Amino acid sequence: MSHITEPSRDTPVHGEYDVVVLGGGPAGIAAAVAASRAGRSTLLVERYGFLGGMGTAAGVTNFCGLHANVHGEIRQVVHGVADDLLSRIDRLGGLNTPHALFGKTVAQAYDTAAYKIAADDLMESSGVQMLFHALAAGVSMATPNVVDALFVETRSGRRAIRGRAFIDCSGDGDLAAWAGAKYELGDEHGNMLYPSTMFRLNGINPQRAGKAWEIIPGLMLQAQAEGRYRFPRKTPIVRPQKSGIEWRVNLTQLANAQGNAMNGIDAVELSEAEILGRKQIASVAGFLKEVPGFENSYIVDIAPQVGIRETRRVQGLYMLTESDVLDCASFDDTIGVNGWPLELHLKGDVEFRWPKIPESRGFNHLPYRMTVPPGFDNLWVAGRCASMTHEAQSAARVTGACFVMGQAAGTAAHLALASEQNAASVDIAALQTKLEADGAYLGKQWRQT
Repeated sequence: MSHITEPSRDTPVHGEYDVVVLGGGPAGIAAAVAASRAGRSTLLVERYGFLGGMGTAAGVTNFCGLHANVHGEIRQVVHGVADDLLSRIDRLGGLNTPHALFGKTVAQAYDTAAYKIAADDLMESSGVQMLFHALAAGVSMATPNVVDALFVETRSGRRAIRGRAFIDCSGDGDLAAWAGAKYELGDEHGNMLYPSTMFRLNGINPQRAGKAWEIIPGLMLQAQAEGRYRFPRKTPIVRPQKSGIEWRVNLTQLANAQGNAMNGIDAVELSEAEILGRKQIASVAGFLKEVPGFENSYIVDIAPQVGIRETRRVQGLYMLTESDVLDCASFDDTIGVNGWPLELHLKGDVEFRWPKIPESRGFNHLPYRMTVPPGFDNLWVAGRCASMTHEAQSAARVTGACFVMGQAAGTAAHLALASEQNAASVDIAALQTKLEADGAYLGKQWRQT
């Protein structure tokens, strides 16, 4: 690759803050709220003009991992900041009751517009300052161990944002990687979870559609056997939104020319993925018109961006593993729990791997150490780019675990600043006490507290 040398320049400082959070998904929302409510001047930096991360920008429209199957009983196990957001969405009329999945757990659908409005209200009421339409572009280091500033590109030009503590909730581990943190991409062969492009249909007859998700897999097999359609993957996820005339569809799978998962941090592959996703949607939407109740359906929305499930996973002081998830592991430094199974988006299909249900408690602890990259004094990583193996990340990348990690990272940043300690030295007992006081459930007992 050829290069052009840019002239040196002085970059204006947008502001100086106690805590700077990059990324406005569930991890970033929870981190910013926790830090700001603790009294820290907090800036949340987001590339789009709204919050929600993959939940809005990628059209997921579905909270996964808020609940767990605890000895056969479905319970909500993620609380704290998550409850504040959920209640706001509900007051706007945008929250579904949880719906059953595979007879083993539940998920909870929401309206994306309500999510965006509720998240704005939560930020404003918590005193979080926002910088929308700001694309992170690099960092400046005070020392090899201390991040000094985050560079962003905005409509006002390039800016620097100084902070005393930084929390990377970018999903891609951008800030941490630029700072020099070690990370992994994919499994031992470099294979990442396949992305999808989400879309929503309107015009469905809810009475005729009924439980259409139960018959769609068989109709797909028939259509493919007749040579009329070829589907990018086997397992469809087609479910109604709060209004029964609108359904969300998760049935695309985006592969590159080699058949591998599109790389979400490769600009060319990401561009190709956007085009491929829309091509697949056109075909899938045509097929769904054959489903009873869907005859008059039409595409009402295609997500603003490809839904990325995995890119960089930053290596922390501890890396959550597949066995931790399946064996419902406990950790002394628990910051909350993950109740979602392994959800591996593999070539042509989706594979779920579950803890023993109902024999087990159905959730694993998430250790504080997975949010702390070694060798950095003032840096945390929360969300799907936190420290997990490829397999474990397929579970703890979902919304519930992201809320948990984000709230813990925001709280830990506050405690580190208060005690003038680095991220690795935060008092775990004090962190857990603060989290519980703020409504979080740490999984220390098998029942909700």
